[in-house]
Amino acid sequence: MAKRIIGTTPKQDGFRMPGEYEPQDQVWMLWPERPDVWRSGAKPAQKAYVEIAKAISEFTPVTVCASKAQYANARYMLPRDVRVVEMSADDAWIRDTGPTFVINDKGDVRAVDWEFNAYGGFYDGLYFPWDQDDAIAQKVCEIERVDTYRAEGFVLEGGSIHVDGEGTLLTTEMCLLSPGRNPHLTKEEIEEKLKEYLNLEKIIWIKDGIDPEETTGHVDDVACFARPGEVICIWEENEDSQFYQASRDAYEFLSNCTDAKGRKLVVHKLCMPKKYVTIQKDFEIDLVEGTLPREEGDVCISSYLNFLITNNGVIVPQYGDENDALAVKQLQEVFPDKKVVGVPSWEVVYGGGNIHCITQQQPSGQRK
Repeated sequence: MAKRIIGTTPKQDGFRMPGEYEPQDQVWMLWPERPDVWRSGAKPAQKAYVEIAKAISEFTPVTVCASKAQYANARYMLPRDVRVVEMSADDAWIRDTGPTFVINDKGDVRAVDWEFNAYGGFYDGLYFPWDQDDAIAQKVCEIERVDTYRAEGFVLEGGSIHVDGEGTLLTTEMCLLSPGRNPHLTKEEIEEKLKEYLNLEKIIWIKDGIDPEETTGHVDDVACFARPGEVICIWEENEDSQFYQASRDAYEFLSNCTDAKGRKLVVHKLCMPKKYVTIQKDFEIDLVEGTLPREEGDVCISSYLNFLITNNGVIVPQYGDENDALAVKQLQEVFPDKKVVGVPSWEVVYGGGNIHCITQQQPSGQRK
């Protein structure tokens, strides 16, 4: 049975968060349905989720969680080799609501269950209530019989962190120092929490993300580890782009950073789409009190960086943009031993996230 671990932390018990490029047993997803978030009753988004699940399942088993109301529909639409389980949720961002799995050198797997408050709680959160989302991590761990550490009093979303598996974490000041997350903690206290719950030695603080309105600047739109000692960072060529300065600042900063092992980071550039993805006036999106409305002309955060590394594959967003093929080519050069697969994801972007945001990997607990 899955149990809560009280009185110790993963670091004290010899558990660490592995890099996304380490072996995975499965990938978790949450089925979209909110009509105030997803256009046209979430039907276009559901089709996109199906294609993303299919792409991932070529490399790693996939489990999709769906509500009671949507279970039969999800089971019908998804391939038979994708497991579907019934689970209540407030929305479909399992990267941020699901567990952060940790492993030890013996191959044991546990998980961290962070507090979740819909990206800012009553300060600047995106929706209310969020209690079903806050319960998802524990439900996933009950299904898998994985013991959990509950990080009481500490709000964190999985999309706000990336680790190398060797003691280094990437994050942004924009997100983790936001008044909507943990205003009762200092930067040093936040660092200590991260070090204890993920078994880290060094936190690399990128100043800004590129999504201040929704996620308050999650790092998974900006930079991630390709392997220990190497990171990938967005790179915007267009000086008129709202993402130009943030991409340049992040690249320059990371190029001068060292990791927990003292290695100077090798930084790979990843292009941005040529055109913005925006909310169109003909989108049918319900207006619900307590939810941030989607309005015509809103710029959606369409970053190729929001990809998933999973075993022998890399699943990359595609937008019908002229840079789609370039992004795949650049990532294939960074990951020569993996198959880089592009999947259309603009319907996910309309909802406020991307491929990395809607997936959560469960490591196998075995080091390469």
